[in-house]
Amino acid sequence: MTGSVDNPNSAPHIVGPPSLVELAAATLRRMIVGGDLLCGQRIVENRLTGQLGISRPPLREALRVLEREGLVRQVPRKGVIVTPLTLHDIYEICTLRAEFERLAIRLGVPVTDPARRARCHQALQDMTTAAGSGDRPAYLERSFEFHVSVVGLSGHARLEEAYRSLQLQLMLSMALNRRAREEHETLDGDVARHSHLLEVIDTGDPVAVLDELATHGDRSFLDGIEDKVDGHTEVALAWLADQRSTERTPR
Repeated sequence: MTGSVDNPNSAPHIVGPPSLVELAAATLRRMIVGGDLLCGQRIVENRLTGQLGISRPPLREALRVLEREGLVRQVPRKGVIVTPLTLHDIYEICTLRAEFERLAIRLGVPVTDPARRARCHQALQDMTTAAGSGDRPAYLERSFEFHVSVVGLSGHARLEEAYRSLQLQLMLSMALNRRAREEHETLDGDVARHSHLLEVIDTGDPVAVLDELATHGDRSFLDGIEDKVDGHTEVALAWLADQRSTERTPR
């Protein structure tokens, strides 16, 4: 029978309000990428239950969500800590992220699905609104969604899922040197940089988009980063030197 509940495709899609676990995970995620909880810092459950006004079960489930995203780690006899990063970790995160973005552009530009294009433009509008209010934590979240929406142009769900986790880890590494980033560029300037990237995407020329991506990223968080982390492998140091030799002026 048409519309029968035996057919899962005919069932209505119900979207409920975010759960307590989702809200706790979102709050903790914001604290980590915003630099309120630093790499290597221990997560004190008693303190967070009081801050967030929740009990331990939803907090622990939220921490498991963040562990899957790579933002926190379980350490024997220490409990949960914010994932510590080495220079080699940052090298791996940045280089793999760049490859994901290049693959997404090769698969998704020129854009053939209007909904994917609209998602990017809505994400940029959300960034603009957050910048106008001066809400930097909210702006970081909107910027995150913009980058994910660009990768979403590929229509490749697994690529987008993998990129989402990697982008969060990049934001964790950026939080190590938040002051350098804030001094380097205003929120309005950052919006302008992302707006230009979207304009290039809208031209439908994948080569032009790849060229823009090569200079789009803000590398200011790498200023002096070797003094803040360990793990100075030869390959990571060579990569860092190459990043600093690349022109960083936003176009």
